[in-house]
Amino acid sequence: MGLTRRQFLTRVGDAGGYSAAFIAMQGLGLMEARATEVPELMAAPASGHGTKVVILGGGISGLVAAYELRKLGYSVTVLEARNRPGGRNWTVRGGDKVTFTDGTTQTCTWGEGSYQNFGPARLPSAHTNILGYCHKLGVELQVEVNMTNSAFLQNDNANGGKPEMMRRVVNDTRGHVSQLLSKCVKTGALDQDLSSEDKDKMLSFLRVYGPLDLGGKYNGSERAGYSELPGAGDKAGTINPAIDLHTLLDERFWQGMMFDQQFDMQATMFQPVGGMDRIPYAFAKELGSIIKYECPVTEIRKTGAGVTITYMEKGASKQISADYCLNGLPLTQLKKIPNDLSAPYKQVIDATTYASAYKIAWESRRFWEQDQNIFGGLEFCNVGCSPIWFPSAKMFSPRGVLVSGYTDETNSPFSKLTMPQKFDESRKSIERLHPGFGKELEKPMYVTWGRIPYNEGSWIRGYGQPEHPVTTQPSAAGGSVNQGYETLCQPDGPIIFIGDHVSHIVAWQEGAALSGLRGVQLLTERVKAARLASPFATQGREAVAV
Repeated sequence: MGLTRRQFLTRVGDAGGYSAAFIAMQGLGLMEARATEVPELMAAPASGHGTKVVILGGGISGLVAAYELRKLGYSVTVLEARNRPGGRNWTVRGGDKVTFTDGTTQTCTWGEGSYQNFGPARLPSAHTNILGYCHKLGVELQVEVNMTNSAFLQNDNANGGKPEMMRRVVNDTRGHVSQLLSKCVKTGALDQDLSSEDKDKMLSFLRVYGPLDLGGKYNGSERAGYSELPGAGDKAGTINPAIDLHTLLDERFWQGMMFDQQFDMQATMFQPVGGMDRIPYAFAKELGSIIKYECPVTEIRKTGAGVTITYMEKGASKQISADYCLNGLPLTQLKKIPNDLSAPYKQVIDATTYASAYKIAWESRRFWEQDQNIFGGLEFCNVGCSPIWFPSAKMFSPRGVLVSGYTDETNSPFSKLTMPQKFDESRKSIERLHPGFGKELEKPMYVTWGRIPYNEGSWIRGYGQPEHPVTTQPSAAGGSVNQGYETLCQPDGPIIFIGDHVSHIVAWQEGAALSGLRGVQLLTERVKAARLASPFATQGREAVAV
């Protein structure tokens, strides 16, 4: 029996997650492969009048939800523990302080105009919803150079530890693979798969793709770059000799060149001009006093008519009652807050684990541009701090901020190092790829999300250990479904969970935005159903001090 489109997409999603399902939907013509406006919610205008909603957390999911609910006429309050909007969308500039949960504090001393996005730092063109909000809110975007063929790859166990330029690795790999495939075609190894006509077409293709000579051999290519660039007169240039296949087949060496082939990493990428936090501040400008800053939540309780949230404001304990709550708090924080969530939800929340991604950023003369012709992009090495990430903003200016080290340090030896030792390792990675330039790095800043107050984690790693009863179970459509994730996707009475941890696009602002939109849709459906059941119900409450 054949599969329906829905069944097919469900199986694709089970096997490959959001990215695979997204591509399949585009291939079937069910989703446009271009940036679009934010989709309209299926809710009547002004349908929220008389209903009060409290949103916990002023991250992207909470801001999106507040923005949409306000347009529908709901009375909305956002409780944010920090003195800024955005949550993990956090841009650090000169004069800013970074304080860890243990009290360790760093003060940024970078020059005017220098900054680093210590949370999200790129916007894929496929993430149409967050891009749509940027358009709506007037957030100016520029191209973010995610990868460049001028960057380097380095592995201590390959090529004698010598860094190699990305374009050389990519194109020499392509050439050697083309030569091998050409040989297979010529010797008849693919006769069962290719017709005589297809064999000729394949050989013609490989001669161009490789590129190969008429004998089917790869002898290097100008695509892989020059050891001496062409010039005027008799300077024809000298093409780099091809790297041998044995070196290129070392997995740890070529793995970095596939980074931008991941669906969410493919060009074109964008970033807001001036820093990623331009997005939450644009939301905040629209929402105004709806957001209450420096108001950490201390208790969450369901009531017969909705919810009551206790929080701190200016040293005083206060309460706010509402008909519904959209809960966008990180689960690391939610598990520490007294609440009366139902047992299945508590079980999932208590079992979740989070990553602790870190970034180490340095201010420096732009030696990568001025001396090595590298503009933006990432580089990779197999030991130490990797990747190296060069800025895409303010190119050709005298100084900039680069990242040397960005990964999850949970349970790694790196996490045991002191901060000065981590800075030393970060500098060493620059030296591996760019000998002699490590000494130019200045004013380091280190952020690890496992030690940032009100987060204590960068993104969710799991909804419980394998032996935990809320983990993977067979799904009706085949494949598997994570029961912990499915639990959080369902409302717990008047409480609806939002955040990238209830999306299949974890760690991306697109996932957070979509979860906020989904939360609004679930809420509006509940409000509509409640009004149909009880058309004369009275709703709406006020905040009171306790």
